[in-house]
Amino acid sequence: MPYTHDRLLADTSIEEADRRVREALTAEGFGVLTEIDVKATMKKKIDADMDGYLILGACNPKMAWETIGLEPRIGAMLPCNVILRSVDGGTEVSAIDPVASMSAVKNPDLHAVAGQVRDMLVRAVDAA
Repeated sequence: MPYTHDRLLADTSIEEADRRVREALTAEGFGVLTEIDVKATMKKKIDADMDGYLILGACNPKMAWETIGLEPRIGAMLPCNVILRSVDGGTEVSAIDPVASMSAVKNPDLHAVAGQVRDMLVRAVDAA
């Protein structure tokens, strides 16, 4: 089972991809709660060089509220991560598939919500 929805933004810098992804996430009701600059962190912590790599922790408050109501410990799996990474030819954007990530939780109601969130993330990635 694939665990991400991916799209290549051809000839697009990671900075431009970041702007576009944030706009698309906002249009789907998500905000970015966290941002991890993996490239900068690896350089600082272990003096390793790597291509651009950002992790955006996206959250749709309405959907998070609903999932926490269904499974109080589900916060261990939130927020929904979206990565942007520099690749040959542009920037690849990958969003987690909440259905795949929450498949270990045996709650059909949660799976229905995860399917809705997946659809929202797919639309955001495709619109970026």
